[in-house]
Amino acid sequence: MTAIGGELRTVVRGRVLVPRDEGFEQASTPWNLAVRQRVSAVVEVADAADAAALVRFAAAAELPLSTRATGHSPSTAADGTVLVTTRALDGIEIDAAARMARVQAGVAWQPVLERAAAHGLAGACGSSAVIGVTGYTLGGGVGWFARSRGYAAHAVRALEVVTADGDQRRVTADAEPDLFWALRGGGGDFALVTGMEFELFDATELFGGRILWPAERTEAVVAAFRRATAEAEEGLSLWLTLLQFPPFPEIPEMLRGRAMVAVDVVALGAVTGPLRLFDEIPGAVLDTRRPLDAAQVGGVCMEPTDPSPARVRGELLTEFSARVSDALLAAAPQGGVGPLALVQVRHLGGALTRPRADAGCAGGIAEPYLLSLLGPAPTADVEAAVVERSDAVVDALRPYLSGRKPFTYLDSGETPAAVFDPVTLARLLEIKDRFDPDGLFRSNFPVIPPLGEADPSRVAAPVTV
Repeated sequence: MTAIGGELRTVVRGRVLVPRDEGFEQASTPWNLAVRQRVSAVVEVADAADAAALVRFAAAAELPLSTRATGHSPSTAADGTVLVTTRALDGIEIDAAARMARVQAGVAWQPVLERAAAHGLAGACGSSAVIGVTGYTLGGGVGWFARSRGYAAHAVRALEVVTADGDQRRVTADAEPDLFWALRGGGGDFALVTGMEFELFDATELFGGRILWPAERTEAVVAAFRRATAEAEEGLSLWLTLLQFPPFPEIPEMLRGRAMVAVDVVALGAVTGPLRLFDEIPGAVLDTRRPLDAAQVGGVCMEPTDPSPARVRGELLTEFSARVSDALLAAAPQGGVGPLALVQVRHLGGALTRPRADAGCAGGIAEPYLLSLLGPAPTADVEAAVVERSDAVVDALRPYLSGRKPFTYLDSGETPAAVFDPVTLARLLEIKDRFDPDGLFRSNFPVIPPLGEADPSRVAAPVTV
């Protein structure tokens, strides 16, 4: 490893770390601490030219490369790779007149939203603003504005990449259209992305927040959610969440250890009529709904911003009728969803369902709801309990699941075969073979999984990065 580190330091200007170097453990640990990625080295590239020099060296030395900005969706597929971190690639340009953003690969959503909000604009972000723009978008990106804008990947108009031959290229619908198609929803398995250009949209009329009730109100809230989503226009996004707050000191005392039910809302435009159904439910202990700007959207769900170990599972629901909600409540009763921290149902539909010629491989989502399960995994025993409860919830809802899932909801050990139909997957494999025939690039969820990834070894790592 020391020899590799010495050679890498002659190639790139950014910092190079190998095992036993001070800072290697911190640099190689992803945001989700439930997955330990055993990489051979970490290279913090200084810019796109640095990334190109690294790719050329790695190709000649037959060193596979993986890439990370924030590390929210890691997997053991990165084991044995040289991990390329892009945090130094932090440039942001907002062209308000053209409603376009240009970001480098290390940028997270929050600074982009802040700069866009100054012009009354927003981007198609997810629920957390600390997630990297590039990784989220390469995986499609299903967030607050998916019902009105579609996948985040649909907004991409150009990508700056380094291909496996070490060339820096600008990829668009006209220049390398097949690679453009694959990168918009297929993950980072086809090239090293150093920058992205995507459309923004008007967000001068935003409204949103969280309403929180004790678990005793769950049945009423679930019934109102069913009715509200049946009425909702495309600009209104509603997410239902059954919560089990941990007994941690940082949690407000009134919520600590309690089971609750929440509805999170973001409205783009004057589409808030269905919210009256939630106003009729008494006993709310919190209501943060208010006018927003784009910079505040990432705080609606009150998601954690510090690294932690967790297991996440996503499934697409074909309906959310009374029989589905009854099955869900039987598997996740009012007494709490522990050891899971949350069971969430997101309303989809709208723009996600409409065919579009410029969709990329992300395509669309026909299913009207997304089920999301998350649980802490600080130890192997707790992780096993989280997996067992997740399996129980999924088994209870299996008749209403399509069997597909969004790319950004893959967990370590899963593959794109759970995301794409056979025709799309075959085209992705052909593009991978054409642009990266030697398998230089390895994303967290590669189209050709490395040996052993189907049965990964997870090690909880309670450290902070």
